[in-house]
Amino acid sequence: MRALTKYYFDYAATAPLDPRVLRAMSPFFSHSFGNPSSLYRLGREAKLAADQAHQIFIDTLGGSPTKFIFTSSATEANNLAILGAARSLRDLGNHVIVSAIEHKGILSVASALEAEGFQITQIGVDRDGIVDPQELSSALNDKTILVSITTADNETGTIQPLKNIADAIKKFRDTHQQSHPYLHTDATQAAAHLNLDIDHLPVDMLTLSAHKLGGPKGIGGLLVRGEIKLEPITYGGRQQNDLRPGTENISAIVGFARAFELATQERREEFQRIKKLRDYLERTILKNIPKVILNGHPIKRLPNFLNISILDIEGEAILLRLDDKKISVGTGSACNSQTLEPSHSIEALGLPHEYIHGSLRFTLGRYTTMSSVNYALKQLTIIVKDLRKMSPLNLKVVGTGKPTSVPQAFVREGVPHFVRRKKK
Repeated sequence: MRALTKYYFDYAATAPLDPRVLRAMSPFFSHSFGNPSSLYRLGREAKLAADQAHQIFIDTLGGSPTKFIFTSSATEANNLAILGAARSLRDLGNHVIVSAIEHKGILSVASALEAEGFQITQIGVDRDGIVDPQELSSALNDKTILVSITTADNETGTIQPLKNIADAIKKFRDTHQQSHPYLHTDATQAAAHLNLDIDHLPVDMLTLSAHKLGGPKGIGGLLVRGEIKLEPITYGGRQQNDLRPGTENISAIVGFARAFELATQERREEFQRIKKLRDYLERTILKNIPKVILNGHPIKRLPNFLNISILDIEGEAILLRLDDKKISVGTGSACNSQTLEPSHSIEALGLPHEYIHGSLRFTLGRYTTMSSVNYALKQLTIIVKDLRKMSPLNLKVVGTGKPTSVPQAFVREGVPHFVRRKKK
C-alpha cells in the first residue's frame, strides 16, 4: 500500500482504502451477505452490522437525539439535507443561504431549489477564504429556513468559523422565537482532522464521505438532529427512517464506520505528523521558488492542505510534468478534467485569473512521508524552472512584498465580499 501511495499528494480528492477497513468489510461480501430486512439469521447478522455501524457515528458525533442516514456519497447526503429540509419547510419560508466556496454538490442543489422558486443568497468570502458571520447574520430574514456552510473548503482547506455562525443563527432563532433556520455543514474534508462532535460544533445536519477517510467509495452519510423533519428525495421501501429507500450496502457501511472509527482514534497524532510535513513543504517551496502565492488562510486551515499559485506557468502543465515523475497533485486552475473553467472556490478569493491558472493543491495523508515530500520538492523546483524558461509571462508581485500575500494591485476597491443572488 505504501509503495502505491508514495508520491500521492491528492488526499482531498480521495484516499486509498485502508487495509484494516478492507478486513472489516470482507465478511459482508460473501459470508454475511444477507439482506438486513430479512428475518432469518443472515438478515439479522447484516442488520446487526448496520446498527453497530450506525451507533459508531452517533456515539462519536454526539448530540441527542440524532439519526445517521447512509447514502451513496456526500453528494447524495448534501442533496438530502438541502432539498429535504427546504421542501419540508417551504410553508415557513423559501430563503436558503450558502457560501460561494461550497462544493458543487451544494451549489448545484441550491440552483435546483432556485428553479423551484426558492430564493438563494450566496455569501462571499474574504481574501483568506473565510465567511464573515456578521455578514451572514445580516442576510438572515423571516423567510430564511436553511443555511449551508462548509466546515473546511475543499480547495484551500480554510476552516470556517462555524461556532460563530451557529451562534448568529441561534440568536436569530431566539429573537424570532422559532426553530429555524437550520444549519447544515459539509464536513467531508474535515472529518479526518477536526473534532466534529455536534455538541462541540453546534450544527443541525452534517455530511460525511467514506473515501476521504480511507474507506470505500460509494458510501456517505448525513447526521440529522432528531427534531428535524426531512422530505425524502427518493422513494421506495421504508429503510432508514423512510428517508433513504433501498437495500443497504452493508459491506460499504461497515467499511465507512471502521474508517471513521480509525480516523477518530488517530486524529490527534496524525494531525501533528501531517501538519509538520505540510509546513515543511510550504516553507521549502516559498524559500526555493520565487513568485509563489499562498491561497487560503495561512493558519486557519486543515493540517494537510497547501494551495499555492506559482506565477507565470499553468497549473495543469506543472501537474502533468509532476505526473511524469509519479507525483500526484491537484490543481484549481480547472475544476475537473471535463471543464476549462477555473475553480469557483479559488475565484471567490478575488485572485486574478493569471494567478488562478498557476494554482496547485497539495493534500497530504496517512501514507505521506518526509522522503516523499523531499522527492516532490526536488522535482517541483526543477519543473518550475524549466517551464518558466518557456513561458512568455512575467507577472509581478506588488503591494506588501510578502510572497504569501495577495497583490494589492489586484484588490478591487469597493467590491464587497457579501453578494446576494436571487431568482429573477
